[in-house]
Amino acid sequence: MNIMLFHSMYGLRPAVEAAAERLRAAGHKVWTPDLYEGRTFDSAEEGMAHKEEIGKDELLKRAVLAAAPYSERGLVYAGFSLGASIAQTLALGDEKARGLLLLHGTSDIAETASVDELPVQLHVAAPDPFETDDWLNTWYLQMGRTGADVEIYRYAGAGHLYTDPELPDYDEEAAEATWRVALGFLDSL
Repeated sequence: MNIMLFHSMYGLRPAVEAAAERLRAAGHKVWTPDLYEGRTFDSAEEGMAHKEEIGKDELLKRAVLAAAPYSERGLVYAGFSLGASIAQTLALGDEKARGLLLLHGTSDIAETASVDELPVQLHVAAPDPFETDDWLNTWYLQMGRTGADVEIYRYAGAGHLYTDPELPDYDEEAAEATWRVALGFLDSL
């Protein structure tokens, strides 16, 4: 699979590169665009402030420009938290998208969004302050209405970005379970 993997609000940190290497080791081709142009952050507050400074439209523009040279190949869009919301937006707008792998995040869905049975897999903490139960229920129904084929995996007791070993949210058991399931998902596409 050709995978476009987007980073979280912390920027292109070592955990994103490690995830890309894990995916490459499983036989996938992976790109990790740096939407923050070299900036990384150690706190959620700093990362969020930088995200706001750049703005949503500019981040999406950077993501589209990063994906454009490869989209004809049929990409799987993937991302961590903020990167997951960006991946979702791009996948729902790319008729050649092969799949969508969301780690720790989702995004609003345009009422006009429509896909043809796009395989989607979401992995989130339970509970997650950014992905509440009510939000996830609504998101799931809306994704179903777009025509997506959605699977959701919840990890009790894990923190929001539980796959990043350098963050306090890290949960090794949940992270390894996530990667086992996600690699199976990618192999099925």
